[in-house]
Amino acid sequence: MHLTVDGAGVYAHTGGQPFDPAKPAAVFVHGAGLDHTVWALQTRYVAHHGFSVLAPDLPGHGRSGGKPLASVEAIADWIAALLDAAGAQRAALIGHSMGAAASLELAARRPQRVAKLALLGIAARLAVHPDLIAAAESDPDLAREMIVDWAHGARGRIGGNPAAGLWIANTARRLIDRAGANRVLAQDLKACGAWTGGAAAAAKLACPTLLILGAEDRMTLTKAGNELAGAIAGAQVDVLPDCGHMMMVEQPDMTLDLLKAFLGTR
Repeated sequence: MHLTVDGAGVYAHTGGQPFDPAKPAAVFVHGAGLDHTVWALQTRYVAHHGFSVLAPDLPGHGRSGGKPLASVEAIADWIAALLDAAGAQRAALIGHSMGAAASLELAARRPQRVAKLALLGIAARLAVHPDLIAAAESDPDLAREMIVDWAHGARGRIGGNPAAGLWIANTARRLIDRAGANRVLAQDLKACGAWTGGAAAAAKLACPTLLILGAEDRMTLTKAGNELAGAIAGAQVDVLPDCGHMMMVEQPDMTLDLLKAFLGTR
């Protein structure tokens, strides 16, 4: 699906079904240096079970035009503008990492737009080491390898894809290569590192909230995710075993099962 948001062309995957504003909407928001393809399994199922789906490529990512946004807060505002462009008043938001932070911000600032909130690979701060940002700016190949190593659990680094013939880590390499070549990755990492509003946003949430964490996540530690959950009234927390930061591709079936139960798909 092609939309225009803030004057730029945007591509949003709809899970193989036309987007119908009359149905409940589910918006899947990817993380730094990635695009909509990381949600391939989850979006297709949800789109065929009662929801209209939008899985956008954020500005400057994947097939979307424009420049990468400079802050998590700006991404939150952009998601609201995306809903407007699609004709959706409210949506369930499912966000990963940077996308989770932006979804959290939107739910706190505009609660009338968010029906439910699922946060994957999240903490109150998305700490980014200055050396990684420097590598993203001057040596994208090094930055790619640093991220691929740290973003995956042991299973994901050695293979581990439930789809025969596919390699989780190498798929991530190809996505990050494109983001690094376009200098999108450096901007995303700066936005993540500058975000400080997680705890304050969590305290304002009024919608049902699910946190999906990876037991082997070295980018947003499980402990930090649990601490954030403690600040959210009524939050549900699930920790996936044998899983790092990229749970929707490392443990796609477990992630989908949790989302199915949370969203109430039919």
